[in-house]
Amino acid sequence: MDDTGYGERIAEESIRFERLLPGPIERVWAFLTESDKRGQWLAPGAMEPRAGSTFALHFRNSELTPDRTPPTERFRQYDGSFTTQHQVLRCEPPHLIAWTWGGGNEAPSEVTFELSEADDQVRLVVTHRRLADDGTMINVASGWHAHLTVLKGVLQGHSPAPFWPTFERLEEEYRCRIMSPRS
Repeated sequence: MDDTGYGERIAEESIRFERLLPGPIERVWAFLTESDKRGQWLAPGAMEPRAGSTFALHFRNSELTPDRTPPTERFRQYDGSFTTQHQVLRCEPPHLIAWTWGGGNEAPSEVTFELSEADDQVRLVVTHRRLADDGTMINVASGWHAHLTVLKGVLQGHSPAPFWPTFERLEEEYRCRIMSPRS
C-alpha cells in the first residue's frame, strides 16, 4: 500500500484512510488519546478513553507545523483557534477508539481509529462515516489526509510540510476525485 495514499470512499457517506506508522502500538494509541500528544497532529483536549465520555478538541491548525503559512482567504475563518465537541462511542485500548464528529445543524458523523500490528510497524485505519454530502466528504478527506501526514511526520521525527498549503492542495485533489463520475 502507498503510505501517502488517498482516502478511499468505501460507501456513499464513508471514507477510509490507512497508514503504516512507527510503533509500538501503545505509542500510537497515546497519540490518539492523550491531549498533549494528539495536540501535535490534530488538536489537544482532555479525553477519558471510555465509551460515553464527552470531550472537546481545541484546534489550532496553523500551529501544527513549524512553517506556519496561513491559509488563503477561503479558509481564513479556520486559521485561529476553534473548539469542537465529541463523545466517545467505543473504546478498546490499544486497538480501537470511535467518537462523534461535528453535529451542529445535522446529526454528527462518526470517526473510528483502528490499530493493529504490522510487522515492526502499526497499521492505523481511520474511517469517517455518516458524512452528509460530497462537499463534507471533500473537506473531511482533505483534513484527515493533512492531519495524518502531520502525525506520520511527528512519529518519524520529521518536520511535516506546512498544514494549510497541504490541506488546500489536497482539497483540490479530493474535489476532482470525489466529484468525478463514479462507475
